Amino acid sequence: MKDYQTITLDISGGIAVLCLNRPEKMNALNAQMRAEITDAMTHAGRNARTVVLTGNGRAFCSGQDLTDGGNVANLDLERVLREEYVPMLRAITDCPVPVISAVNGPAAGAGANLALLADVVIATESAYFLQAFTRIGLVPDAGGTWFLPRQIGMAKAMGAALFAEPISARQASDWGMIWECVSDDGFAAQWRARAGQLAKGPTQTFARVRQAIRESWSNTLDAQLDLEARLQGGCGQTRDFKEGIVAFLEKRSPHFEGR
Repeated sequence: MKDYQTITLDISGGIAVLCLNRPEKMNALNAQMRAEITDAMTHAGRNARTVVLTGNGRAFCSGQDLTDGGNVANLDLERVLREEYVPMLRAITDCPVPVISAVNGPAAGAGANLALLADVVIATESAYFLQAFTRIGLVPDAGGTWFLPRQIGMAKAMGAALFAEPISARQASDWGMIWECVSDDGFAAQWRARAGQLAKGPTQTFARVRQAIRESWSNTLDAQLDLEARLQGGCGQTRDFKEGIVAFLEKRSPHFEGR
């Protein structure tokens, strides 16, 4: 495993924990961190059955490091997005195993959208999400303009982007932006329990669930029904499906192997 400088990666018991590790910068994203996240996500997807993305310190991620690369006013933002952000974001969405964002504190700008890109988002109650872009004359990026309307509807997505006001973890949960908001005291235990649940589950089935839900946004009903049939046929050929049936008949919990 590589010796990362801006993140840490720990893989144990089928769970990969990728931790953003620039706490003195509130885990702001610089070029090195983006490259390391891309590399670590690819490695974790091949060697774990679920991945958790979280942050070290009081913040999850404060977004783009505006001090990275000298004079930010002269930064080629289009190049940075195309060459550095897109590979990082695709490494998350293309990960073959479920990805959980464990949002331990504020998530702002690209950091908010990095968190919201995961399959499941679990946030501590003191966390918040902030589409901070218009505060410095930018549009939301890192996929935010694509998935926010789908998560919370056009009206709330537009307000979040235009007004750039913090959305508390509790509000985000009520809106359907995230899966769950957990008390600060119980946060670590909860995301670890959720990660353990996924790591012990039918991994190939999870991959097909993610595919079906994502493709549903652009499919017609007929196309989606066809996709469901094809994916279900694939599930029916897995060892985990056979184990699930046997466990059901024997009235016991299944022991999925991810195969």
